[in-house]
Amino acid sequence: MLQTLRNAFKIKDIRSRIVYTFFMLVIIRIGSQLPIPGVNTAVFSAWFAAQTANGMGFFDAITGGSFYNMSIFALSVSPYITSSIIMQLLTIAIPALEEMQKDGEDGRKKINNITRYVTVVLALIESTAMTIGFSRGGYLVAEEGFSQVLVFITIVVTLTAGSTAMMWIGERITENGVGNGISIILAINIISRMPSDIATLYDQFIAGKSIQVGILAAVIIIAIIVGMVFFVVLLQGGVRKIPVQYSKKIQGRKQVGGQSTHIPLKVNTAGVIPVIFAQSLLQTPVIIAGLLGKGNGTGIGSQILKGMNQQYWCDPDQPIYSIGLLVYIVLLVLFAYFYTSITFNPNEIANNMKKAGGFIPGIRPGKPTSDYLNKILNYIVFIGAIGLMIVAVAPIFFNGVFSANVSFAGTSIIIVVGVIIETLKQIESQMLVRYYKGFLND
Repeated sequence: MLQTLRNAFKIKDIRSRIVYTFFMLVIIRIGSQLPIPGVNTAVFSAWFAAQTANGMGFFDAITGGSFYNMSIFALSVSPYITSSIIMQLLTIAIPALEEMQKDGEDGRKKINNITRYVTVVLALIESTAMTIGFSRGGYLVAEEGFSQVLVFITIVVTLTAGSTAMMWIGERITENGVGNGISIILAINIISRMPSDIATLYDQFIAGKSIQVGILAAVIIIAIIVGMVFFVVLLQGGVRKIPVQYSKKIQGRKQVGGQSTHIPLKVNTAGVIPVIFAQSLLQTPVIIAGLLGKGNGTGIGSQILKGMNQQYWCDPDQPIYSIGLLVYIVLLVLFAYFYTSITFNPNEIANNMKKAGGFIPGIRPGKPTSDYLNKILNYIVFIGAIGLMIVAVAPIFFNGVFSANVSFAGTSIIIVVGVIIETLKQIESQMLVRYYKGFLND
């Protein structure tokens, strides 16, 4: 990795892209510290510190502490991510959008424009809902009356504009920098929270302990983190290659075709999306209840909310709430299959192969090829879902048993590792293109 970066800095164009990305990320980190006018940040931070385990920890991690500081970038890129997922689902459900996606570059530009508009609408809805929660929780500075209405409007506009600005910065990084801008913003936000998490682990398990106990705890913590990262690298890089052979054709007096290639099927086909879907489905009611000051009673509704809350999972003193963990695992597997089914179409691939004269050795073209791909895909998705389950559940287990509550959980590690790997691959591909250009020019 370091060698790749050193070589990249030797090429002026790539060096300029890396520097551009760096300064854009600096702007984001500065904006993450600028508070929203009208919010009593001290009161809000005190409330948030008590709610971090109630589904807020991961949300604060992906916003890089912006939500905790209630800064202008508090929503971060979460509305854009939600909008992108919605558009992917609608592309499958609405034929007009599906045709638009198949129109090539022009179609993708139209879909991107629609995604931006949906992002602004979602940001407006989320900021309005949050501001209503602030007004009920007493986090607004202004008193009742017209002044509070002005503060209300200011907060909504600021949050919406901040999220829109983050989307714009992400797109500029993608266009003028290196890697996928939105993914890089997510990764840098998560990384920015890691020092405070490491400090929390140090205070909890090492500080004040004897030398032997402290060293043992440090070794165990480092081993767990390194092991998780290594496992995620294997999970993200795992690929099942399906061999494809293309038959030879006669064009004029020449015989073309006949080459061998393969279809790469990633083990973790859906990436981190199933984990985000499952977490969002279970944690959203918990977060809403927390904003409204509900969920702390003894009624059946409060007990259900506790079962949906990761804070209570794997707790030896309250094992009944771990039923929510089982529901979470089931949702994770279901979403892994669901998201893969809408992003990978075996029938379309089989038809394209048949039109191009390609076939899988030992498998007849057409429906047999489609059935074969479906069978292999179901097997791979199950393995990927099991891997995701291990990565996602391990931090929850340590949090429940040892109260090791940190923001760089399994989901965060998957995002960071995936972004780093993909960004380095893009840098290497750009270096390779420039190498060949220089070779041809010589």
